[in-house]
Amino acid sequence: MTLFIARRIAFNREKTFSRFIIRIAIIATTLSVAVMILSTALVNGFQKAVSEKIFNFWGHLHVEVYQPDYAPLSAPPPFLENDSLLRVLRNLPQVSTVQAYATQAVILKSSSDLDGVIFKGVRHDYDWDYLRSYLISGRLPAFPDSGYADEILISADMAQKLNLQVGNKVVVYFVSGSGQTPRPRVLKVSGIYRTGVQEYDHTYVVGDLRLLARMNDWQPNEIGGYEIFLRDYHDMDRLNELLYKQILPQNLMSITIRQIYPNIFDWLHLQTTNEWIILVIMVIVAIINMTTAILILILERTHMVGILKAMGMQNRQIQMIFVRHASFILGMGILLGNIAGLGLAWLQYTTHFFRLPEDVYYIAYAPISIHYWQVIAVDVGTLLVGVMLLRIPALIIRRIYPVQALRFQ
Repeated sequence: MTLFIARRIAFNREKTFSRFIIRIAIIATTLSVAVMILSTALVNGFQKAVSEKIFNFWGHLHVEVYQPDYAPLSAPPPFLENDSLLRVLRNLPQVSTVQAYATQAVILKSSSDLDGVIFKGVRHDYDWDYLRSYLISGRLPAFPDSGYADEILISADMAQKLNLQVGNKVVVYFVSGSGQTPRPRVLKVSGIYRTGVQEYDHTYVVGDLRLLARMNDWQPNEIGGYEIFLRDYHDMDRLNELLYKQILPQNLMSITIRQIYPNIFDWLHLQTTNEWIILVIMVIVAIINMTTAILILILERTHMVGILKAMGMQNRQIQMIFVRHASFILGMGILLGNIAGLGLAWLQYTTHFFRLPEDVYYIAYAPISIHYWQVIAVDVGTLLVGVMLLRIPALIIRRIYPVQALRFQ
């Protein structure tokens, strides 16, 4: 009976003031649900896109020489490559790739300016897929079988500052940090990249590890460290602890990329906090509008409430009529909100029409990543919270007496 009456009220075609309020409530719920879906998709997209940029350039974990006074981004001292350790690392189920690297502070000098950066040395078997996708001109450095590559990859920011183009020569001064005179080498710019991550674009040039080793008089099998790429970044902290406690020798240590760039990951974590704030605000907005709507519905139907009470219907049953009516309204708003939110998310995903300043957000457009379980959680959560809280304004029915209500017009 309560469901039948609720349906009759919900689909009543009479032009009343409550119908106008109901439309406002539906619109408010639609906007709230759409904003919640978009906020989760955007936060997911930001965290995925920015994290992938960070991980793809530097991996998830680094293995370096143990330093009690370790400082992030400092050039680690070299160590002899350990083939047995390398096999163990590559055989770990969580590990996708392990690559040798080394870094050193250098000074780039062109005919117009100079710039202090970090030279990242890699080998010929380096996985270039990531940097290849961010090349804006030129090509990747060519690694000869013997000697070393006399080419480097620089960022667009460095190219602009030093007035360099692909094919230009640049003098690279290798700074040892031990008080020795910087050792220069003339190298050719083979390509220019732009990742959008200023921590990379302002800092790193990429070249041959053999050149870096020669400039520092290292042995042929000495490296600065290993980059470890994982199949799932969620394993990063657990594997870091495993390496430290069970696998690495005492002279080596492991460090996560989160420890190297804590500011970026703190910023990404802050987005999750902002997401929850938006979700809570939007739910509150939807509930306030629905509460207003149900109060107006009850006041407008006071005469009907009086008749139902006079016929012997209990307060709880009458309350359920209005709660179910409000649930119809809430359900319609959730449905329209899904259509609007998912539609706008799809439009942004396919067209990238909403652009962002890349130097601030690390990406040139607002990225979208939809987790459908989150959409379902938003829908179910909004409906359940709404239905539970809508019972509160329905309690006003207890204060409506049949004699007074039947006189009410």
